[in-house]
Amino acid sequence: MSQLKEPKRCAWAGNDELYTKYHDEEWGKTTHDDHILFEFLLLEGAQAGLSWITILRRRENYRKAFANFDAKKIAAFDEKDVERLMNDAGIIRNRLKVNAAIKNAQLFLDLQKEFGSFDKYLYSFMPDGKPIDNCPTSGIPATSAESDAISKDMKKRGFKFFGSTICYAHMQATGMVNDHLASCDFR
Repeated sequence: MSQLKEPKRCAWAGNDELYTKYHDEEWGKTTHDDHILFEFLLLEGAQAGLSWITILRRRENYRKAFANFDAKKIAAFDEKDVERLMNDAGIIRNRLKVNAAIKNAQLFLDLQKEFGSFDKYLYSFMPDGKPIDNCPTSGIPATSAESDAISKDMKKRGFKFFGSTICYAHMQATGMVNDHLASCDFR
């Protein structure tokens, strides 16, 4: 009787069940859904300076605290909502990040209006408007020319907590870039 072999994964996925599930089912999978793109925009901003697993473990708390990642509802949050969020132990209680999430939601809606969708905006920076498949054999980059350009434009528009490294992580999370190692069974 043969034993099932454990699939090969990118080393960063480690052994944490939540992390491996995220790696196997989400990371690097292309989505054009603005709701999901916004969810990762909010989560990646919250992650700034922290490990991604810290945010993954709080993802469901963020979902509850931030109106199921509904950009229109978040864009309308007021000072009462900010205070509610600052008292929510289930999320990262950083006032700058909370205020940035609200402001970024407003700016996200502006981009949707201007480009027809956030997805169209993001992919306007991509070569031929398509995802990039890097197929690295080792070492995954932290930024790219595209993440530099997107981040620079978004900063110019007023977005906060979305530098090139965070932007690149967003691109990886949403499949704009596939950085699964060539040896990874989840390519």
